[in-house]
Amino acid sequence: MAEPSDNYRLINMEGHKLSHSQSYQEITSTEIKRMQKRFLQKDGSCNVYFKHIFGEWESYMTDIFTTLVDIKWRHMFVIFSLSYILSWLFFGLVFWLIALQHGDLSPDEENSPCVDNVRSFTGAFLFSLETQTTIGYGSRCVTEECSSAILIVILQSVLGCIIDTFIIGAALAKMATARKRAQTIRFSYYATIGLRDGKLCLMWRVGDFRPNHMVEGTVRAQVLRYVKDRVGRMTMEYKDLKLSNDQIIVATPVTIVHEINEDSPFYDLDRKTLAKDNFEILVTFVYTGDSTGTSHQSRSSYVPREILWGHRFNDVLQMKKKYYKVNCLQFEETTEVYAPYCSAKHLDRKEQEYTTFEKAKDGEPGTSSSGVRVRSCSAEALITHCEISEGSAQMTNHANEAELPYGKALATLSRISMESQI
Repeated sequence: MAEPSDNYRLINMEGHKLSHSQSYQEITSTEIKRMQKRFLQKDGSCNVYFKHIFGEWESYMTDIFTTLVDIKWRHMFVIFSLSYILSWLFFGLVFWLIALQHGDLSPDEENSPCVDNVRSFTGAFLFSLETQTTIGYGSRCVTEECSSAILIVILQSVLGCIIDTFIIGAALAKMATARKRAQTIRFSYYATIGLRDGKLCLMWRVGDFRPNHMVEGTVRAQVLRYVKDRVGRMTMEYKDLKLSNDQIIVATPVTIVHEINEDSPFYDLDRKTLAKDNFEILVTFVYTGDSTGTSHQSRSSYVPREILWGHRFNDVLQMKKKYYKVNCLQFEETTEVYAPYCSAKHLDRKEQEYTTFEKAKDGEPGTSSSGVRVRSCSAEALITHCEISEGSAQMTNHANEAELPYGKALATLSRISMESQI
């Protein structure tokens, strides 16, 4: 009887590095080196660079508020500082020119100045700073002598309010942006393919690690492929994946499931073909936060080297007497389980063949001609048949694949089924 450790192996995902047994190291080094350029990074950022944009600066300056929100914080701080300093210097220069034209810079005390105690550019700059920041030390003030100086004071006060509105508003909007909330939504680093209710399924995990969870969320997945058209140009082809649980509430980590059936783009792919294929799975999670009521989006992607065939995610939820406990250390960890290496299409065809064969047999259903009692065609039986066929083909140096006789195959399936039940 086979030991349980032969069928189940624990996989440690610590540090996003996969360490597993020799049974999963069949992928050659050349296939590992074949790195695909990602369209979507693991952190959700798009690997896209725009060059020679028509009207780039005009579009940025037209929507200046959104531009201030989107730029980085260090650039925001530079703009924040320069907007005030340059406005103080500009109006200081204007007040200095008014004083120079009026003759206030000369030591003649009989002449009534436009601005008191402004005898140099430094004094004009200090008066501009005190006016816009409403400090008002009292030593410098505008007089009734010059109407132009009074008009400049009014313009500077209005411009100062506009600068405060844009800069402070953009800073507050930047702090309340949805990107920070999206960083607490985490996708599993690897996706898995394994049996779920007798069907091959693609699975990955998403979890929210904040105490205040979102109101509701919608998961979406697309397969991105690069396809050549008739002319020879590369085009990007998108295809949606049908998910079993797309509407979720992430109070605890949730495993998203895509059943590989006739409508799935992975229906014809087996383990080796999938590892050599060139595609990218784009996953998004759109949700509404309960704190702010705003909509957020988190993104990630999976390439073929990040899909583990024959694995399942470990349980993270534990039920206590008064509450549910989530073990976050098990969020990334998987267990290697017994799964077929063949495609879902091949698995369905074998299931139909066995079903037809059982219906055509004489006697009690589920009993072979040699009197061996077998279970109905289950996932374990189909897996064994696929692997026996593959193993025999490899022993004959990739000769023509020949199926075993039904009597011998059913006896082997019976033994494997009994071991699986035990």
